[in-house]
Amino acid sequence: MKILIVNKFLFPNGGSETYIFQLGQYLKKMGHDVQYFGMEHEGRCVGNRAGMYTSDMDFHGGSKLAALTYPFKTIYSIEARKKIRRVLEDFKPDAVHLNNFNYQLTPSIILETVKWRKQTKNKCKILFTAHDYQLICPNHMLRNPNTGENCVKCINGRFANCIKGRCIHGSAAKSMIGAAEAYFWKLKGVYRYIDVMVCCSEFMKRKMDSNPRFASKTIAMHNFVETKEGRASTKKDYVLYFGRYSEEKGIKTLLQVCKELPDIPFIFAGSGPLKAQMADLPNVTDVGFQKGEALERLIREARFSVYPSQWYENCPFSVMESQIYGTPVLGAAIGGIPELIKAGETGELFESGNAADLKDKVVRMWKAVKTDEDFYQNCRTAEFMSIEDYCNSMIELYR
Repeated sequence: MKILIVNKFLFPNGGSETYIFQLGQYLKKMGHDVQYFGMEHEGRCVGNRAGMYTSDMDFHGGSKLAALTYPFKTIYSIEARKKIRRVLEDFKPDAVHLNNFNYQLTPSIILETVKWRKQTKNKCKILFTAHDYQLICPNHMLRNPNTGENCVKCINGRFANCIKGRCIHGSAAKSMIGAAEAYFWKLKGVYRYIDVMVCCSEFMKRKMDSNPRFASKTIAMHNFVETKEGRASTKKDYVLYFGRYSEEKGIKTLLQVCKELPDIPFIFAGSGPLKAQMADLPNVTDVGFQKGEALERLIREARFSVYPSQWYENCPFSVMESQIYGTPVLGAAIGGIPELIKAGETGELFESGNAADLKDKVVRMWKAVKTDEDFYQNCRTAEFMSIEDYCNSMIELYR
């Protein structure tokens, strides 16, 4: 099959980019022809034969003159339509697999794909993997960053709430643009042309299904994770947090618990705006951002890891990664996290944002993992979707 993978960023930038690169690589390994469409960027590492990409849109830099056109280009992009048409005509894909496209590429690319499909009588399917809540929430997180509260006010298409809450970077202007973009494409009905919407958790599927137009199109399928050697590691006495140091990740709640449990050592591996808040805690060691073998060793040797998120996480890779390295997870019972942890077997769950419950579960797990090897054995044999199984499932959807 010929598959065109579409994503705004075609360079390493986050989880969705890791997803499209690994997916495309394995599909090629299976014998399929894969090309990519997105923005041009100096770090771009995948592409298409036609050499067509949209201009790089830097919302946090670039020229002031270019920035003046952004409010219009983030809603509708003539350039993106023209360039994806060139790619479609050259590649003639059997499936167009959309990922993150709003604002930089815009849903106008869907209209052009439908137009090309109709004019050429090509039966090309249009799929969409939802990496966040963008189609039902203009700030994509179902969370008001100004109040720090999770929010579903826009979920039934009431996007004016984005303006009222200044939900995009605390800016009235940016929130107005975000709401305008959502209303414009709602009125155009563009998303009805998507054949299948892949949600990476049952939780996300339920939220997406709140839109009646989406309900008949969604399927839930957890992200794939690379299988690791299930060898046992010598455990050391510490609890591990690895990830971003930010409020929505529950770092403030976790640090409060660390302060109340001075006899339990914690290691933090990551970076972010709340980094300074852990400086005065003697039982907290901040090792900074880690990756590769260094991070793997930290995960394998931890008594358990903790994932204290306070926003509606979808399918956090860290929760799966910890378990495949043989380390149980104490996770917040929010979003898609409970779908990834077998409470009492591969970890435990606590009420998100509840410091008292988190403290109680940390103490209980700290005692339990020292006497019960079953936690570690269960993690080493935990099964998540492999990339092979995932790609086989995607091929069925592409057809």
